[in-house]
Amino acid sequence: MLPIPELLAPAGDLERLQYAIRYGADAVYCGLTEFGMRAAPGNFTPEQLAEGAAFAHARGKKIYLTMNTLPTNEELERIPQAIQDAVAAGVDAFIVADLGVLAMVKQYAPNTEIHLSTQAGITNWAAAKAAYDLGAKRVVLARELDLRAIAEIRAHVPDDLELEAFVHGAMCMSVSGRCLLSQYMTGRDANRGQCAQPCRWKYHLVEESRPGQFMEIGETEEGSY
Repeated sequence: MLPIPELLAPAGDLERLQYAIRYGADAVYCGLTEFGMRAAPGNFTPEQLAEGAAFAHARGKKIYLTMNTLPTNEELERIPQAIQDAVAAGVDAFIVADLGVLAMVKQYAPNTEIHLSTQAGITNWAAAKAAYDLGAKRVVLARELDLRAIAEIRAHVPDDLELEAFVHGAMCMSVSGRCLLSQYMTGRDANRGQCAQPCRWKYHLVEESRPGQFMEIGETEEGSY
């Protein structure tokens, strides 16, 4: 019999964490007030993270911390303390995308699992194997993959490398969310959890020599026109 996959749900604050656990999630992922890709929710202080971890663990569930933004040089000095606070709170794994953050987790939390975020854009078995060699216990696969591609990755990587896939949620128009539209158009960086989702806005085309004449963009099964 095939094992039942772990059901993982997001939790933007302590209340949502508790609801996710009570309604059947096997684990939740959440973020601190910085370094996570979900900047809009309230997120967690270290104290709230500890409370959430205690709530989850008392019910046999797990809690993962997202540290999957692409940090700047100025932010790096704050990351070791954030990692240590999360370990003290009792998180079961760190979800990371940046190689520097991965190295810091290995240094400051050597006994805590590392999951490589979907933001890393793992689309093939060679990349998944490389993540495993770097110390990842799990890779969260790129959201563009179909079941056939996932099966091929599974067949080519070590048995103890866990694979995770999104089954519900936003499907970015760019590869695994590595998009510059929001930053360019609104000053909100998608790679830092601040995406304004401009790919979902409704657009019209304007030809340069015909200002004010808006042409609607249509879409069929064959593409956009």
